[in-house]
Amino acid sequence: MVRLWLVLGGVNAFIAVAAGAFAAHGLRGKLEPRMLEVFETAARYQMYHALALLAVGWLAARSPSPVVTAAGWCFLAGIVLFSGSLYVLTTAGLGQLGIITPIGGTLFLAGWALMIVAAVRLEQ
Repeated sequence: MVRLWLVLGGVNAFIAVAAGAFAAHGLRGKLEPRMLEVFETAARYQMYHALALLAVGWLAARSPSPVVTAAGWCFLAGIVLFSGSLYVLTTAGLGQLGIITPIGGTLFLAGWALMIVAAVRLEQ
């Protein structure tokens, strides 16, 4: 599982950087400023949680547990639902996908709560 989390963290960080560059160079002037801001929020949160996946990989290497694994899956699902819905909402104009975004945010919160539990249980 360690390798999985590290690879997923790296892949998502790569995508987040590419999305940020796309927003800055490809979407500026094509999207209204508010939608560009939403797209940039998606990229920023994807990067934050790509780093969280790398932390999951580190924690899984140090002290593997079902709690750490659950945190990783929450972060990954959160990226897909939160960032993914915002990317589609802004570029395809599918506003109805906005209803999915808070589910992704809730998964981010669950992932962080699970990371706290895993850290508290970590042996010195």
